[in-house]
Amino acid sequence: MQLRHAAKASREGWGVVAAAFFGVMIGYSVLIPYTFGLFLKPLSISFAWRRDQISVAFGCAAVTAAVCSPLIGRLLDRYGPKRIILPCVVVFGLGFASLSLLTPNLTHFYLVFILLGLAGNGTTQLAYSRAVSTWFFEHRGMALSLIAAGAGVGAMVLPLLAGWLIQRHGWRAAYGVLGILVVAVSFPLTSLLVRERGQAGRSKEIYGGEPQPLLSSIRTRPFLLLVVAILFYSVTFNGVISHLAALLTDRGLSLKTSAQALSLLGMCGLAGRLTTGYLLDRFFGVRVSIIFFLATVVGVFLLSQGTAPAAFIGVAMIGFAAGGESDITPYLLSRYFTLQRFSTLYGLAWTAYASGTAFGPVLMGKLFTATGAYQSWGIQLLAIPTLASAVLMVMMPPYPAMAGEGTGNRFPVTDIASARTSTNL
Repeated sequence: MQLRHAAKASREGWGVVAAAFFGVMIGYSVLIPYTFGLFLKPLSISFAWRRDQISVAFGCAAVTAAVCSPLIGRLLDRYGPKRIILPCVVVFGLGFASLSLLTPNLTHFYLVFILLGLAGNGTTQLAYSRAVSTWFFEHRGMALSLIAAGAGVGAMVLPLLAGWLIQRHGWRAAYGVLGILVVAVSFPLTSLLVRERGQAGRSKEIYGGEPQPLLSSIRTRPFLLLVVAILFYSVTFNGVISHLAALLTDRGLSLKTSAQALSLLGMCGLAGRLTTGYLLDRFFGVRVSIIFFLATVVGVFLLSQGTAPAAFIGVAMIGFAAGGESDITPYLLSRYFTLQRFSTLYGLAWTAYASGTAFGPVLMGKLFTATGAYQSWGIQLLAIPTLASAVLMVMMPPYPAMAGEGTGNRFPVTDIASARTSTNL
């Protein structure tokens, strides 16, 4: 009977992972950054908007997401994922589709992106990670990496789909098709498969013991160092990828080749996510994070060189590292803190990331407008924040001395035996 129960629990847990994989694949964290650059030139041609003006929309979504992330996290902790994800999927998907009806009024464009930022985090790894974490202990790193792998697959597929739609049917049709796709895929999968384990009782075995005071958690050295590192890294990553397509086409590459570069970014991100899942279950996550930050710095310098081979190698390194960092944040939060406050803390961390997302693309747009081109020194400038992130992570302390250290578990000693017996997936 116990084995049958464990087998059923395993199937349900991996079902949650599958739904999260596809939800993240076409959610905010993929659809906005990985396709935004493909629409830069078409929008500029259609409405005579400058690139820095268009880039402000990216910042509008990012700032809104930053402000709303803690609230989304709090709601996830209080009401569970399904009640939050489903309305966010509908609002985000239909909002993105409504961009097909854009007018020449820039305010219209900005308001839609504010709406996307408002609902966007309910379609990301932030929304799904808590539910997945409740189903897995020893293999939590791999389970979280598979969620993030959805973003990698989406980053491979969506730029190619968006580029093809823009070339064949125009940018308006591309916005419409992509937006409807969000609702058509995410809504039914979330409705059928996503739930938390032990949701009714919120058992200590699953959630890691008594909840820690939120303010005390926020003031800790691990949390402060982590969120500042995330903020700096986001400036670099989003500043680069939001302008990547335009940067490459300005250097003589076709729109199709630029879309392939974005797809390469996603492909390497997928490899990074799967590799990181393996590493996190075996090595100290902070050291893994430092390696990925440094890989991003090298990738940005290669991208700045201007030659196609170096640029593509740089894109590959940036993508691989991005895949790793998206896994590491929720994993470190689950190792330093209990799951009772997981989504709230993750929401605050996402605020830091989204704040960097707001700044990086606008900075790159301003540099382009001021100089009339994507200068190598301007691209290299964006590597500095991520170098600072690596330095900050060196100062992170060891994981708390909890039972299960080194296996991905984090439970009070008195609870670890029952946790392993009932839910060791």
